[in-house]
Amino acid sequence: MPSDNEFVHLHVHTEYSLLDGLSQIPRLVNHAKDLGQTALAITDHGTMFGVIDFYRACKKAEIKPIIGVEAYVARRRMTDRDSKLDTRPFHLLLLAQNQTGYKNLLKIASAAQLEGYYYRPRIDREFLEQHSEGLIATSGCLAAQIPSLVMEGRDQDARDMIDWYVQVFGKDHFYLELQSHDIDELRTVNDWLVANGKRDVVQLLATNDVHYVFEDDYDPHDTLLCIQTGALKHETNRLKMTDNSYFLASNAQMWDAFGHINDGEALYNSLKIAEMCEIDLDSKGYHLPIFPVPDGYDSGTYLRYLCEKGLRWRYGDRFAEPE
Repeated sequence: MPSDNEFVHLHVHTEYSLLDGLSQIPRLVNHAKDLGQTALAITDHGTMFGVIDFYRACKKAEIKPIIGVEAYVARRRMTDRDSKLDTRPFHLLLLAQNQTGYKNLLKIASAAQLEGYYYRPRIDREFLEQHSEGLIATSGCLAAQIPSLVMEGRDQDARDMIDWYVQVFGKDHFYLELQSHDIDELRTVNDWLVANGKRDVVQLLATNDVHYVFEDDYDPHDTLLCIQTGALKHETNRLKMTDNSYFLASNAQMWDAFGHINDGEALYNSLKIAEMCEIDLDSKGYHLPIFPVPDGYDSGTYLRYLCEKGLRWRYGDRFAEPE
């Protein structure tokens, strides 16, 4: 059994969550190291642009990198584009357990941008189901579908949605996510999730919705949100964090927040998930595509032929001159 001073952050936004995350990857990873944390996730909004930088920074700091994304799930189909129905997709936290899961994350992120983009890069549940192998999912933050159903008082619909995710991902790969921020609705959702979580079917997971590294970063991050929304700092009716709790919390702070729930189940599960995730993104071997070449050539001789052909096209009869 791990000690009470262990925890892994699995819901973390970096600077690649543009105009929303302030966590510069080197500062983030170094602070996790200073806090004695042995693993750390990256879960940016709808994108994986920061994954390689994050992976290398973690490896350098001897921290286990966990690769994920906070995806957007369309309310209907990812191809639907109705300004009244499709502008607010649900959030969904996804983590890659293995290489298959990592490749599925890449497919999800790409399809969301190229096929599903409408205000946000979106997928739908059908696409998610087709690319669920090797992934771990959670019920997400308040902007996710299950918490939204709970806040609307649709308890049975929320239970049915939990059942769907358990069927798609498996009971060891889907978790009910608890967060601790100063939001009345979040406390209601947490209580509901704890009451409806059954260890033999669906388990709890504690996270902190990390958007910046240190508590002192709250005001600069608030300025970033103003830039995102075109608002002024002194305006009261604008997007802002509810309180200064969206930083990379220490293990002790997370245990203070969640240690009393089911004997720390939601915290121990962060360690369990971190142990499950094994991704290797080190550059080894040949990674360029294999190009077919005509008979009588290999890749080297055909490349030379194309280069000489290009020289003739550009320089005519001068192509063979030394100059």
